[in-house]
This record gives sequence, C-alpha cells and structure tokens, in this order.
Amino acid sequence: MRKRGILLAAAVLLTANGCGRYEEVSVEPLLEAQTAGDRPGGAFREFLPSFPFPDLLEETGRMEGAPEEGAPREEKDGKIESYLTGEMVDVRAANRRPLAIMMSNDKAALPQYGINRAGVVYEAPVEGGMIRYMALIEEYDDLERIGSVRSCRTYYTYFAREFEGMYAHFGQSAFALPYLERMEHLNGIGGKGAIAFYRSSDKKAPHNAYAGAAQIEKAIDASGYAREYPDSYKGHYRFAGEQSPELLENGFAASYVRPGGYPINQPWFEYNPEDGLYYRFQYGGAHNGDEGQIAVKNIIFQYCRWKYYAPSEYLDIDVHTPCSGYYFTNGRGEAITWEKEGEGGVTRYYDGNGEEIRLNPGKTWVCIIQADQMDKAEFYGEQT
Repeated sequence: MRKRGILLAAAVLLTANGCGRYEEVSVEPLLEAQTAGDRPGGAFREFLPSFPFPDLLEETGRMEGAPEEGAPREEKDGKIESYLTGEMVDVRAANRRPLAIMMSNDKAALPQYGINRAGVVYEAPVEGGMIRYMALIEEYDDLERIGSVRSCRTYYTYFAREFEGMYAHFGQSAFALPYLERMEHLNGIGGKGAIAFYRSSDKKAPHNAYAGAAQIEKAIDASGYAREYPDSYKGHYRFAGEQSPELLENGFAASYVRPGGYPINQPWFEYNPEDGLYYRFQYGGAHNGDEGQIAVKNIIFQYCRWKYYAPSEYLDIDVHTPCSGYYFTNGRGEAITWEKEGEGGVTRYYDGNGEEIRLNPGKTWVCIIQADQMDKAEFYGEQT
C-alpha cells in the first residue's frame, strides 16, 4: 500500500509572534485562583510558523459573525446525517449525544476496544511522551467492552464539549477538576458515573478499566443527563456532498502522512486508493483495534501552543489561541489554520482562502500536536 515519493513537508520552522510553547505556571496559584469560567493563566512565549498564508493567523474578528451553516439535516428511510461523520446513520444514534471516551495507548493496553466504531478520534500527548485518545462513538449499543479507559486531562474536556459528547474517563489530573465540574461526565473513580466501568481480569491495572454499553446507559440515567443534543447544537464539521467530494486539487500529494511529535508510538498513515481511506500504523506496525486495522477518511493536524503546569510534567495544551495545521483526504493535503469559537464553542478549520474546509463523509482523526514539533511532520506523494 505504501508508495513513498518526494518529501513534501518535513521542516516547518518557528519564528517570532504566533503559535508555539509558552511559559510555565506553578501548581499552587493555579489551583487556588482557578474558578468556574477561568482558564489557566501565564505569560506566553509566542511563535509564528513559516506558513503559506500567515496573514490568516493575524486576522481578527473573522469569527464575530455566525459561521456558515449547511442545509438542515433531513431524515430519509429512518436515517439522518451524522454530526460526526456526515454519513447517513440511524436516527436514534444520530440524534443522541455521542460517547466521548478516553482511551489508553500504552502497549500493555492494546488493542483498544471500540475504537473502530469512533466517528472522530482525538490523539493528543500527555506527560512522559505518551499519547492518549478520546474516541467519539455514536453507535455503541452492542459494545460490551470499550477502552481501556484512562484519566482526563484539561484539553480533552474542550474536545468533548465541542461535540456535546458524554465524556467518560477513569480519574483525572488535579488541573482538570475545575473543568469537569462545569460539564456532564462519567468518572470511573467516583460519583454516579462510576457504574459505567468495570475491571477486566485479562490485563493488569491501570490498563484493565473498561466501560460497557449497558453500564453506560445506567450511569447516564443515574446521573440525570440528557441523551439528545440540545436544540442549540448545529454540528461541528461541514461535509462535502456525495456528488461534490473534496479533492484538494490545489493542495499536494500525500499518500504517506506522519505527524511526528509523538516519540513513543511514532504513528503514520498510508493512503489506499482502492477504498479511499488512510490506514493507521504505530509502534512499527498496523494499528489494530478489536475490529481490525483502523482506517479513516480525513486527517487533521492541529498545532497548538503549550506549557507545563510547573513544577509537574503535566501538559497544558492551548486549544484556544488560533494556530495552523494540515488537512488530508483522498491522498492529498493542504495547509490550514484553525480558530475556536469562544470558550465553549467548536473549532473551525480554514483553507488558504479563508474558507471553512469541508470534510469528506467518513471518519476523522485529529492529531493535536505541540507547535514546536511542526518540523517533525512528513508527507509523501506517490511515486511516479
């Protein structure tokens, strides 16, 4: 499947005034001063990537008006467009808030159960060079084992809120507590949500915590959470129509995509033109969930400024300050920028013309990458 050609993007340099790493803040003042509605403070060391359209990063006010909205979803034969994938799915699943569940990627925890069902997966670093996933799953009713489930970090709470997800996690860092208190969530180590989880006997702790569909439903009932999207929710992504797929004709060939920035699992994606999907690899081989190798239609690299919560090794990744990235689909890629709609709003992605990108219907994998790791990315086109 893999065809390496010319390296199209392997060194994106950082200079002054934009996205990158920012200064450390200490633990004690943060925990004492943090209140509902506050985000961690701290001075920033700012960087701007050498980027094809840096002027877009400097724009202000683009998000002041309402974003362009697509046509209303229409039910056909008991199915309606999914907010996660843009595909037609059963109405019950499409109108129900998705499960947004934390998953481990330690070798001892593999394979991840339920990850093949995810319409959207966020991959983001945590301390020690490891990464974790947050998998957004609509159709999980028949899943008896989902996970293994690990603990929350602050930035994942924002990802879950962008999709109105039912956020499920097994514990959390101290820095995430103020954010969890402001959202509906199922916590495996306390509260009514704990009944959603169980320990398996085939793995050792902490890699043996799992959730099951039946237990999740009981936990939602016990917690009194709403199952359906609020009326105000209008979806996250814009999707291309079946008759007008997104081809990225003005972009670059990208049959082999490696995000870099993840030193332990070192993942990459390979495009298969036969089915139009990117197949995922890590740890030197195929990345398999319990239902086979993971394959997605769309890949997004989202570069973010970051800092440590000093004196700890916990990362505070800034998912609010606009920065840059890349979008890949159908074997091609393009440079993009991103902006978040306020504290609790969704993240919008824009092409070089400042237009919001359209995803092709299907699954999407979002790589959250520290901005000073931009030069680690590799994109290859097909051999000629």
